Amino acid sequence: MESQQKPTVTYISRHAESRLKHFASGYPVLVITGPRQSGKSTLVRHAFPEYRYVSLEDLDQREFAEVDPRGFLNQFSGGAILDEAQRCPTLFSYIQTRVDERQQPGEFILTGSQQFGLLSGITQSLAGRAALLTLLPMTYDELQRAEKVGQNLDKILFDGAYPPIFDRGLEPHPWHGNYVRTYLERDVRQLIKVQDLGTFQRFLKLCAGRTGQLLNLSSLANDCGITHNTAKSWISVLEASYIVHLLPPHHQNFNKRLVKTPKLYFLDTGLATWLLGIQNHEQLSTHVQRGALFETWVISELLKARYNAGETSNLYFWRDRAGHEVDLLIDHGTHLSPLEIKSGQTINKDYFKGLEFWRKLTGETAGQAWLVYGGDNRQIRSAVTVLPWHEIHSAQIVTPV
Repeated sequence: MESQQKPTVTYISRHAESRLKHFASGYPVLVITGPRQSGKSTLVRHAFPEYRYVSLEDLDQREFAEVDPRGFLNQFSGGAILDEAQRCPTLFSYIQTRVDERQQPGEFILTGSQQFGLLSGITQSLAGRAALLTLLPMTYDELQRAEKVGQNLDKILFDGAYPPIFDRGLEPHPWHGNYVRTYLERDVRQLIKVQDLGTFQRFLKLCAGRTGQLLNLSSLANDCGITHNTAKSWISVLEASYIVHLLPPHHQNFNKRLVKTPKLYFLDTGLATWLLGIQNHEQLSTHVQRGALFETWVISELLKARYNAGETSNLYFWRDRAGHEVDLLIDHGTHLSPLEIKSGQTINKDYFKGLEFWRKLTGETAGQAWLVYGGDNRQIRSAVTVLPWHEIHSAQIVTPV
């Protein structure tokens, strides 16, 4: 009987690696958080191959850490990687004592998939001692450099960017289905009491249908048959687990009649397409949600660029109650840069209306204005840099210009 060969796993270089190593030279503890399967463990084990690796999802290791935390930590003479560290929050105070005594940069690297458990422990015990880096699924630039993707935009939107699809050569559609089912079983039940997993999966699908829209909790709750408070709780769990991102409206009061509700975005378009029931990338070209998915992809790529640099999000949107809107405002501290997102391949003069209204309203001229669209040609129009989607990483959009 022939033995089955294991699929070849190819390491794909991540932009966050250089920032991670920089943090390790100055902080005793590094914390890498992000969704499950975003490549956290792979990244840290590749960046620090000499470190001892322990997963706290292993029952024996977790019991050792809980029963004898000092003995558990004393087994590491050099650096250590503690995977899924939120599983053992009691360990954080002992790590604090250890790093305060030794003063050794980069001694512990903690990874975790849930913001709730991991970040609350850091806030309480490791404040000032830990550097935080958020790792989302791969960027288009990372995949392109590894020659894992081409320039078929619909396929890129459909496939998403979770590493296992590319480093193991897996089919995206069944992988996303398994991811949702695993996520429901392993994570959601740990965070909230979901009596009916079918109801929660319906909630997920309703959220996918609203990606790129203002978050309307009452509508979500009514359509799903749950209470407003339950919908609010479930959205918080999805946000804490890096499934969705709530894009806040910009707070500067240029106009008193501003929309104050956040917009809902999925952090991976492949996951959203599966939840929407899209079967293949060919269906996307005429799908009613294509524009929203393209907008979702652009915002996700820009968030990844910030997070890979060790920064927090500086992305907002702006909309007044008369319907005037700018898809993104990028806050550089000293100025704001407006950005519009259009999925069409042909530039239309209507694409610039939001940017023109914004500039007239605010007199904002210092910041670079951008238009990212679904076509192929880069150009300057009316002092706006028009950027084709595949060049989104060639411009420093989310960093000061």
